Amino acid sequence: MKRISLTQYLVEEQRQNNSIPAELRLLIEVVARACKTISHAVGKGALGEVLGTATTENVQGEVQKKLDIISNEILLEANEWGGHLAAMASEEMETIHKIPNRYPKGEYLLTFDPLDGSSNIDVNVSIGTIFSVLKAPEGMTEPTEQDFLQPGSRQVAAGYAVYGPQTMLVLTTGNGVNCFTLDREMGSWVLTQRDMQIPAKTREFSINASNARHWHAPVQRYVNELLAGETGPRGSNFNMRWVASMVADVHRILNRGGIFMYPADTRDTSMPGKLRLMYEANPMAFIVEQAGGVATDGQQRILDIQPTKLHQRVPVFLGSREEVEVVTGYHQG
Repeated sequence: MKRISLTQYLVEEQRQNNSIPAELRLLIEVVARACKTISHAVGKGALGEVLGTATTENVQGEVQKKLDIISNEILLEANEWGGHLAAMASEEMETIHKIPNRYPKGEYLLTFDPLDGSSNIDVNVSIGTIFSVLKAPEGMTEPTEQDFLQPGSRQVAAGYAVYGPQTMLVLTTGNGVNCFTLDREMGSWVLTQRDMQIPAKTREFSINASNARHWHAPVQRYVNELLAGETGPRGSNFNMRWVASMVADVHRILNRGGIFMYPADTRDTSMPGKLRLMYEANPMAFIVEQAGGVATDGQQRILDIQPTKLHQRVPVFLGSREEVEVVTGYHQG
């Protein structure tokens, strides 16, 4: 079978569907190159002295891992000089990162979670990078946080890299979802899965069950029904999977179906959810919808949410259509 590189795929996609302008193609290639560099750092682990905790906290007050900081710097440095971006925003930084004046400015905005699943770094479990691309608003001269506050439906591209036994890049530009595997010997991304589709039915769910006592009633009802098995109201046995890395959990769902849930709970009513809308929920919702799945916050489609803050958090229910619709219905009812 003829091997198709990421570059060839992007060029052919533009020719056939006119969906990837040259500037966007180059931006995606730069992000993919940065993910290769992060993969190399992750792969070295203790040999590269990158494991363990740093002495700093991120904007959310979470203690940063060394690799969180390294990955953030890799993405910033890789994307600063290309001329495709006006500004970037990262889960690890308080405010936006404007392109330095010495470099040309482009028409796109990039948001990213540089290293998702930080709790898994030191135990050699799959982690990843999530990114999202928006068009800068018309007439924007000097980018501000406000320019980033666009609903997820306006994303022009989104993707993630998963650093597991293989390093993979999953990408959508609004015309389906495709997966590329890093050929470590050649150093190139090779197309290995076309038009990924999430099965509509599933018998797997993914949630942090240690929080069960704090869940709101609709989530308790839904999960209890799944746990009741074939003698319960759902009449079927369900398996639970939880990697504690959104990238790994979503990648499994893309390949064999399932529902991923990170609901709001009663511990802190001022915090409507744990996952960040701009850096995690929106890009993953875009990918999941493009693969035939559904993504909601329990009440509405995630991609319809109008962001009000750069680091806004939301509840997340995404994956196989039938299950997401059931748990969303319990919230709405």
